[in-house]
Amino acid sequence: MADDHTHVQEFFTARAADWDTRFPEDGPAFASAVAALGLRPGDVVLDAGCGTGRAMPELRAAVGPRGTVLGADLTAAMLESAVRAGRAGSGLLVQADAARLPLRSRALDAVFAAGLISHLSRPGPDLAELARVVRPGGLLALFHPVGRAALAARHGRRITDGDLRAEPNLGPLLARSGWRLVSYADEDTRFLALAERTG
Repeated sequence: MADDHTHVQEFFTARAADWDTRFPEDGPAFASAVAALGLRPGDVVLDAGCGTGRAMPELRAAVGPRGTVLGADLTAAMLESAVRAGRAGSGLLVQADAARLPLRSRALDAVFAAGLISHLSRPGPDLAELARVVRPGGLLALFHPVGRAALAARHGRRITDGDLRAEPNLGPLLARSGWRLVSYADEDTRFLALAERTG
């Protein structure tokens, strides 16, 4: 697992400084995905794999001043970029592994995860760890600002039947990990799967 973590950290460390400028048009997609979570004032939400914290201002606006926004990322350089971008004012940034979160069980109302699922070394146990920290009935948003086909094309690849994010694969994986898939959208302009924490 350490090798997986080292690879992820190296990948994102090399890209942290210019991450936001590489995808400047993604803002509205992030805002729409956060809105889909239906957060309420006072809620406690985690941005898991927060990177440069692009979703954090939207999450803060959704939960209001009484709410709590946490941003956790494995890569220090991404968190440093979030601070430079002024996003630390939207919540607490923590260097942490999404597979071993320093949070109490059932402490959160929701988790927002942009681009995280493709970087999980053990998707089942890692999604179960996200379930551990969310109260029953709480929500998980698995998001990417472009859909699977557009993302694959961007990297010169094709979608395969084994893609973890394909609905026939993702639904059962979530179900085994403490979640119930409640909505699924895979469009050119976004990927958004919403799941509810089961009891």
